[in-house]
Amino acid sequence: MGYRGKAAEQARARELRAQAWTLQDIADELGVAKSSVSLWVRDVVFTPRPRHGRTARRRVPNKLQLRKHAEINELLDAGRRCIGNLSRREFLVAGAMLYAGEGSKRDGCVGLANTDPSLVQLFCHWLRTFFDVDETRLRARLYLHDGLDLAASVAYWSRLIAIPPQQFTQPYRAVRDSTLRRSKHVHGCLTVRYGCSRTHRRIMGLVTALHDPSAWFGTDAAPELRDGGC
Repeated sequence: MGYRGKAAEQARARELRAQAWTLQDIADELGVAKSSVSLWVRDVVFTPRPRHGRTARRRVPNKLQLRKHAEINELLDAGRRCIGNLSRREFLVAGAMLYAGEGSKRDGCVGLANTDPSLVQLFCHWLRTFFDVDETRLRARLYLHDGLDLAASVAYWSRLIAIPPQQFTQPYRAVRDSTLRRSKHVHGCLTVRYGCSRTHRRIMGLVTALHDPSAWFGTDAAPELRDGGC
């Protein structure tokens, strides 16, 4: 639509800003980016509302937001149908792709760090499925913001990936920094390591194979993801 095509939204944004609406509230109301609202209303004079004792305004999704959420849900379902249940080979490739993006490339030690529990769980299951892992040599290290529950986080990850708490190494406690983003992962970021040079080199062999363009398209028919596919 372009910048000029949003004249109605711009006018409404300026009107709401004059009524002391916040940038985020305006963005939610109009279904546009907060950065766009900031640009549209930067010269509007308003008196900020007091934060203390203010009654929260109930937000009702508008048509654009409802349409957005409906499309997201529709395409999430389509993605699940396209992927279906992975074969053993497909799972091998999926794990290799995950390691190519997130894994440690330093020779001698298999390692992957992530805040997403499902990805860490996928990695551990993949590692145990395709490689002869000595469970006693698995190690986990937690990166957790100061003030969050360390014992609860260790217990959470331990249950999720089946690594005993005694195999967790000294955690790193991040000190609060007001200049950084406010959101924190309640269970922190977990690094899983397995010290085995041969296993690491075998994994890197898989990762290297993924870099070869000749391996990208096989003879099997693949579903199309364009509109109408899957």
